[in-house]
Amino acid sequence: DGALVPAPPATDMPDSFTYDPMNPVPSYGGNVCCTGNAITGGSFDQRKMEERPDILVYSTEPLKESIELTGSIDVTLYVSSDAKDTDFTVKLIDVDEQGRAYNLDETIQRMRYREGYDKPPVWMQPNKVYKVKFQPMTTSNYFAAGHRIRIEISSSNFPRFDRNLNTGGNNYDETKGVIAHNMVHHSKQYPAEVTITVVKNK
Repeated sequence: DGALVPAPPATDMPDSFTYDPMNPVPSYGGNVCCTGNAITGGSFDQRKMEERPDILVYSTEPLKESIELTGSIDVTLYVSSDAKDTDFTVKLIDVDEQGRAYNLDETIQRMRYREGYDKPPVWMQPNKVYKVKFQPMTTSNYFAAGHRIRIEISSSNFPRFDRNLNTGGNNYDETKGVIAHNMVHHSKQYPAEVTITVVKNK
């Protein structure tokens, strides 16, 4: 597991994982409604899911003081892949003193649309590092003293979000995918960051 810290490390030591679209991370809870049996919406302990090798986990130290987080959560990542297209997902988690990890919100970026969903797709170059600003998450949550703020990063959250088959094709009319080897970079050169809005201390 990684750490959420106030300042980036001096040198880049990227974290990597393998995303197989034929074995996507299953959605477990989330900000959804009215999906029938496809997904049960809500907040659930994510610890079992975090044992998967295709999920990166980053946590703060236990909070010394309670905080109320209300508003947008902005995430900027620096990522690379050996695929021409892939997705990156982010999930916000509240970890209690017993280690239970409850999901609060999630977001996703399809890399071909990193310049905007209203613009033509732009394919990735293998292993080139790209700066990605995610659609902000929004929540209101009280993190009690002793809790930790956690971020999960992966490349799928299915069926909450459509799988990316990593081929650069249409996805919806394809039956085979390409395995992607994805990286998340963090350093002074690649200052990945999570920005939260703290309303008040309790």
